[in-house]
Amino acid sequence: MTSALHRTIHTQADAIEEMAGADLADPARRLCDVRRVLLVGTGTSRHAADLGALLLRDARADAYSFAAEQFVTWGPALRPDDAVVVISHTGRTAYSRRAREVARSAGCHLLTITGERAGWPEAIVTVGPEESETYTVSYTSCLAALANLAHRLGCPDVGPADLARAARHVRAVCATYEPGAVPAPERALGLVGAGPYAVTAAEGALKIREAAGVLAEGFDAERLLHGAAVPYGPRDRLLLVAPGSDIDGLVAAIGDAAAAEAVPVSTVPGVAGLHPVLAQLPVTVGLQLLAAELAEVNRRDPDQVIVGAWAEESLWERGAVPNPGH
Repeated sequence: MTSALHRTIHTQADAIEEMAGADLADPARRLCDVRRVLLVGTGTSRHAADLGALLLRDARADAYSFAAEQFVTWGPALRPDDAVVVISHTGRTAYSRRAREVARSAGCHLLTITGERAGWPEAIVTVGPEESETYTVSYTSCLAALANLAHRLGCPDVGPADLARAARHVRAVCATYEPGAVPAPERALGLVGAGPYAVTAAEGALKIREAAGVLAEGFDAERLLHGAAVPYGPRDRLLLVAPGSDIDGLVAAIGDAAAAEAVPVSTVPGVAGLHPVLAQLPVTVGLQLLAAELAEVNRRDPDQVIVGAWAEESLWERGAVPNPGH
C-alpha cells in the first residue's frame, strides 16, 4: 500500500506553484524598514528558517535563524524595530508558540508561517495538515513562501517564474527517481553538504530517521571533517549532497577520504540554473523519496513515527511556558 508520505511527496510541485502566485505584499511590508529579521522554528521548521535567512540576506536584510528553544531561552534582546518570523506548520509546537508570545510581548513586527487550521490570524498560510508524521509539503511550501517574500524585498532570481522552474525540477525528480541508487547502510548514514546544501543534508537526514528508522545525520562539510567522521567505516555510508556546488571542493574531498577508508560513498547531484536556495527544493524532494524508499525496505510505517514514550504529551508541551526558575 502506498504511504501517505509517498503520496504527499508527489503533491509538492503544485504547492510550490501555488505559493509562487500568492499575494504576499502585505506580509512583505511588515519586513520593510526593520533593524533585523529573526527567523525561528523547530526541527524541519528550523531548517526552513535557516534557508529563509539566506534568502532574506540576499534581499539585503540583516537576517538570522534560531531554533525556537534557543530563541526563547538564550536569544538576543529584542527591540520594537526587530521583525520576528515564527515558522510552525501546526501552530502547536511548544517553543514556537512561546517564541510568538515573546515577539508579541516585545512589540516586534510579527510574521508567522503556518499550515491551515493553525489558528494564527497574522500567518501566511501554506497547505493543509500533513497526512504523514514525516513532514514534506509543509516544508517545501514554506520555502516557496519565503522565496516569494524575499523576491518582494529585492532578492534576485526567486520570483514566480523562478519558483515555477523549481517546481518543474521537482516534478522531474518525482518522475525519474530510481530506487536502489543509495543502498541502505548496515549501520549509519551520514549526509554532507556545504552552504544551503548542508541545511538540506540535515533535513534529508531527519526525514530518513523519521520515515525509515535509519541512524542518519546531516553535516556541513567542515563539521564532519573536524572529528565527526571518525566513527564511519565499511558498515556505514556517506551521501554527498551536491558536491559540485561546494566552491572549495571540501565535500568532494571528504568523499575521496571516505572511499580511501573503505566507507561506501554515494552522491546526490545538485541542480544548475536556480538560485542556491531554490535549488534545495528538488534535492530535498529526492531525499524525501529516498526516505520513503528506505522505509519500505525496512518495513517501517513512515506515517506514524512518534510513538511510545516519545509521544507523551507532557514531553511535547515542555517549554510552552517559561520556567520560573530560569
